[in-house]
Amino acid sequence: MGGGHNGLTAAAYLARAGRSVLVLEAADHLGGATVSARVFPGVDARLSRYSYLVSLMPRAVRDELGLDLRLRRRRVSSYTPLPQDPTRGLLVDTGDAAATEASFARIGAAGDVAGWRELGARTGELARALFPTVTGPLPTSDQARALLGPWWADLVEAPLGDLVERAVADDLVRGVVLTDALIGTFASARSASLIQNRCYLYHVIGGGTGDWDVPVGGMGAVVEALVGAASAAGAELAVRSRVTALHPGADGVEVVWSDDDGTEHRTAAAHVVAGCAPAVLDGLLGATPAEPGPEGAQLKVNMLLTRLPRLRDPDVDPADAFAGTFHVNEGYEQLERAYREAEAGELPTTPPSEIYCHTLTDPTILGPGLRGTGHHTLTLFGLHMPARLFREDPDGARARALEATLRSLDGVLAEPVEDCLALDADGRPCLEARSPVDLETDVGLPGGHIFHRDLAWPWLEDGAAARTAAERWGVATTHERVLLCGAGARRGGGVSGIPGRSAAMALLEG
Repeated sequence: MGGGHNGLTAAAYLARAGRSVLVLEAADHLGGATVSARVFPGVDARLSRYSYLVSLMPRAVRDELGLDLRLRRRRVSSYTPLPQDPTRGLLVDTGDAAATEASFARIGAAGDVAGWRELGARTGELARALFPTVTGPLPTSDQARALLGPWWADLVEAPLGDLVERAVADDLVRGVVLTDALIGTFASARSASLIQNRCYLYHVIGGGTGDWDVPVGGMGAVVEALVGAASAAGAELAVRSRVTALHPGADGVEVVWSDDDGTEHRTAAAHVVAGCAPAVLDGLLGATPAEPGPEGAQLKVNMLLTRLPRLRDPDVDPADAFAGTFHVNEGYEQLERAYREAEAGELPTTPPSEIYCHTLTDPTILGPGLRGTGHHTLTLFGLHMPARLFREDPDGARARALEATLRSLDGVLAEPVEDCLALDADGRPCLEARSPVDLETDVGLPGGHIFHRDLAWPWLEDGAAARTAAERWGVATTHERVLLCGAGARRGGGVSGIPGRSAAMALLEG
């Protein structure tokens, strides 16, 4: 149920194992949030509309399914202008340690070079230790504690802010570290829930290195590869097929679904593998969803530019600044202030955000004409924009959030980004903004939460012993014949295929 990238992953594995597989997708296309789209009328650009980078997808998924998928690594990790003086900024170049060190000195943070390097070395060790476990059953908490070593105290027993403040002293450098804990997560550095810690953990272990790679051809290439693998294995893929109810029993599950003309169908299945959010699954099972429900907290902005905007920093080429992650007003205290404002129900005064340019690494998502004229895409991810800010007046709140976000971005550029926007066939600027409320409408994410719900630790917690294969693989629901395979499963979140593979392994093992 659900033809997103995880549903397709599960379908491919199960069909290759000889199971009879039917994929039911409510939309008129496969891929869910992992899609490429021609967002702007008359413009030959296929943007990764909702999700952008691939890092958490294990090599095992690509190899086992024979996916024709190419990933490219970004040499530049990040560029962050000083908010109080954008004529200077921190450029982290993974291919040039000396240049990175000089950039630290230029912003007055030379004393943080050693702490930055030590933190990078430690996160590298963490990634190498923990990432290999994602293709097996969940480790126990004791096994995870042994794998994490000193990281256990830093991540599982104390707010991330403690570690950040010990590791580096400069406010800007602290902010760069903290942003990895806030993508898709509404939290403070010191939130007692530690949801920021879990988000940070997933970000720094990606691929076993922590690097976040660009899919050649855009996110749509990921879906095309998975559709090919599932179809070749014999899975039946149906779009415009909305599941409306599930009735599990001792011997199987009755699936009620309707097609495009509203005709109701009932299909008997031995198992259902659900790629939807747990809150959606509860509704289909007739259960009362937990309160409060999931809440996303981001503003997504897609842009097509005729050229990259000029920087105030004369020492950094825009092609380098935007090649990695471009941080906008993401100093440590700025992030905390924006969180407090949003927590109080107010739009952040200076919204923090981060940007990346897909086309600097992979220009193939543009048609030949746009490539020849130097056009580029920019994707902006605004932080601390919880759904609660958009509920009462979705259109008006989105407009206000976009205006504030662009004003924040323009404050660190040498020219307004609006001056660089391309125009579509109707003469309108090539700019699209989507709030959490829009994501709920567009792709069925409850509360616009891009991880379906808050991330969980990637191990069995509290010394719990798994009783079933589904529990061992982190895909269990309240019904043994219904398994999760989406981002809401344990080890979910991001474009990874891990939950889809885990659901297939649990079903085949069970």
